[in-house]
Amino acid sequence: MVRKTAGLRTEGLNWLRNNTSGSESPNNPNMVAQNGIRLRSADLTDLSLLEYWDTQRHNIESDPNDDWNWNEELGRDPAWREQLIAELHGRPIGFIQIIDPAKEEAHYWGNVPHNLRAIDIWIGEATDLRKGYGTEMMRLALDRCFNDPLVEEVLIDPLASNTRAHRFYERLGLRYVETRSFGKDVCFVYRLDRKDWISFEKGSPTLKE
Repeated sequence: MVRKTAGLRTEGLNWLRNNTSGSESPNNPNMVAQNGIRLRSADLTDLSLLEYWDTQRHNIESDPNDDWNWNEELGRDPAWREQLIAELHGRPIGFIQIIDPAKEEAHYWGNVPHNLRAIDIWIGEATDLRKGYGTEMMRLALDRCFNDPLVEEVLIDPLASNTRAHRFYERLGLRYVETRSFGKDVCFVYRLDRKDWISFEKGSPTLKE
């Protein structure tokens, strides 16, 4: 999670085979998965929706100490960050943020090497949990990261107490690295390198999240 002190919250080799539709491109944020989930850029028209999702219990529990400062951040477009809305057949269901942690302004991840990405992801409504949407969103996000041939690894940092998230990321091929404190939060740091992502995509297990 990229902390909101900077007004924030915390790409693929199999894209053409698994996730394109018509003229969609992995370099285009408006990408579509086979089950109809589409990623588009977030903007100020999403302000009220994101503020509402912030009030949902499952999102508070997964990120209790941050202020995303949506009103300001949705109007910014720094080169090191993408903020994306996931839609299911046109209905918004979740949010994804992808950052370059070496270039991120607040240096949330500290002194890290180049050629990494870090992801934040959540489902907006509790009624959309455990339906496989999170899996498809995460696959789209990882494809988006590894589509850049320079990207070597992806990082993610769920709360240490969020055991359901740990199982979810591990089933997606991410590996636990360390337990680390970010501000008030104690988190598990997970990583996924390009080789492991290719191996995971070849298996393509069906998950529910």
